[in-house]
Amino acid sequence: MSLEFLVTSFIIVVSPGTGVLYTLAAGLTRGSRASIVAAFGCTIGIVPHMAAAILGLAAILHTSAVVFQTFKYVGLAYLMYMAWSTLRERGALRVDKEVGARSAMQVTLTAILINILNPKLSIFFLAFLPQFVSANEPHPLMRMLELSGVFMLMTFVVFVGYGLFAASIRDHVISRPRVLTWLRRTFAGAFVALGAKLALADR
Repeated sequence: MSLEFLVTSFIIVVSPGTGVLYTLAAGLTRGSRASIVAAFGCTIGIVPHMAAAILGLAAILHTSAVVFQTFKYVGLAYLMYMAWSTLRERGALRVDKEVGARSAMQVTLTAILINILNPKLSIFFLAFLPQFVSANEPHPLMRMLELSGVFMLMTFVVFVGYGLFAASIRDHVISRPRVLTWLRRTFAGAFVALGAKLALADR
């Protein structure tokens, strides 16, 4: 495992995106357990993109304008839905003291969908992973699976760190209604901004 791969992967993982945003929101509104669940869901959401890159399916997104645009706008619609759902909470972000089985499943599914509905991830991994597989590699598929596993582990660890940090300041935040209202609007605006970025994305 090269240092270059680890450093590049770390930079990619810590960069703010929809997954980071959702994990932070989960930590702030529902606590540490929910943030870990969200981190897990975001990590699982990477699997289809990894599989697409390894199997070459991401090339379809890269070459087919119709498929790419369709996938892109479904993702955009979902991000707009996330923004609307955040804003429609009255007064402040909803805060749950406990996360039950049902809500944990909802957090996981939402996190998975957030990462799945981003066609740029598949294309990114199509370009990213092969760079770290030597042309002389005797087992390239196994090598790509190994690299993918390391990337996913790093994603989970970093996202858990983000989420636990958010959860640690939760008590200081939820006691201030104005701060919660500001956060609600900030998260909604961030989802809209990320949606706009996706809408303007080219293959």
